[in-house]
Amino acid sequence: MNIVEWAFGKRMTPAERLRKHQRALEKTQRELDRERVKLENQEKKLVADIKKSAKNGQMGPLRIQAKDLVRTRRYIQKFYQMRTQLQAISLRIQTVRSNEQMMQSMKGATTLLGSMNRQMNLPALQRIAMEFEKENDIMDQRQEMMDDAIDDATGMEDEEESEDVVNQVLDEIGIDLGQAMGETPSSLQKAAVPEGRVAQAVGGGADPDDDDLQARLDSLRR
Repeated sequence: MNIVEWAFGKRMTPAERLRKHQRALEKTQRELDRERVKLENQEKKLVADIKKSAKNGQMGPLRIQAKDLVRTRRYIQKFYQMRTQLQAISLRIQTVRSNEQMMQSMKGATTLLGSMNRQMNLPALQRIAMEFEKENDIMDQRQEMMDDAIDDATGMEDEEESEDVVNQVLDEIGIDLGQAMGETPSSLQKAAVPEGRVAQAVGGGADPDDDDLQARLDSLRR
């Protein structure tokens, strides 16, 4: 604290002065409200006294009380007007404080942006972007190779699994896979041909069960 602050007090900033004035206005508004409440209570008492004087036929006191009531109501109205004016001033001060805070915020943001712009190294940023693009391409290539390897492995597994399903289906209908795919020895095939012809000649036509079996085998070959 220098000698000026010691002698005249600490110098207040504009924001501090605004806060001080606003607190003073709010204090004055509270005092006006207290006085207005007192006058309103006095108004109620005067109304009761006027009714009592009128009931008792006391016209002299009634006229005095009526004048006092009119005067009290005028003061109440003035208190309302003064409080409204003080409230308007307080709102204006609050608006000024808000504008001051907004200006300080914008000033700080401008300073920060300027500092960031001065510290930004565009060549380094461009180099980092190029390196990122390069590494990203390498990662994409490796990912593609991994996907191809996984597809090949799963493809072989799928083929083996489908082969197992075919064998299971043929086992259920009582047919061996080798015979179904034409891998039967040639001697058996030659023997099977005349037997089929004889059966066809004797039976007079193909068996519907054989046709159904042949259709299943054809679908498996496809």
